[in-house]
Amino acid sequence: MSTARRGGRTRSPESHEAALAAAADLLEEQGYRAVTIEAIAARSGVAKSTLYRWWRSKPELVMEAYTRKVAERVAEPDTGGVEGDLAAFLAEVYRIAGYPDRVRALRGLMAEAQLDPEFLPAFREWVDGRRAIVVAMLERGIARGELRAEVDVEHAVDLVFGPFWYRLLVEHAPLDPADAPRHAAAILGGLRG
Repeated sequence: MSTARRGGRTRSPESHEAALAAAADLLEEQGYRAVTIEAIAARSGVAKSTLYRWWRSKPELVMEAYTRKVAERVAEPDTGGVEGDLAAFLAEVYRIAGYPDRVRALRGLMAEAQLDPEFLPAFREWVDGRRAIVVAMLERGIARGELRAEVDVEHAVDLVFGPFWYRLLVEHAPLDPADAPRHAAAILGGLRG
């Protein structure tokens, strides 16, 4: 998310961090729809007017906060091989199943993206950031000769995230970190030369 200054006083790093932490915590505690700028201000101790100076909207603030929170939890792996990278990434992503508040927050974000056209760009920017991690993994695999040079990387990324979202939203099967190596091997099976 953009954090460019739009005028006024310089941001206090402590207040900026407090606002982002408050937004992320409230998102997971209450769900996106229940989060308000007023609640973020109260939780963080940052004035509502300051929040509006720093972020144009609730979606921009909440998604910047969540982007940072998820990046802290799910780092970009580089194990030296594409299958190891993907298995490590999927294992971390699947761990969400052990945190009902995080599952509820993520489901709420997906629902909001379908219902609110003003929220969709901020959500899509977050999704694109998560996709970029997998793109980097796959491109490293192509560069090392582990995957075919002509792999449709964007489609391959869909193959990675499709089962995650489907299982998260429909709950027809578990998201189990122990399944990550098998899922990674299955996804990459058709991408190898």
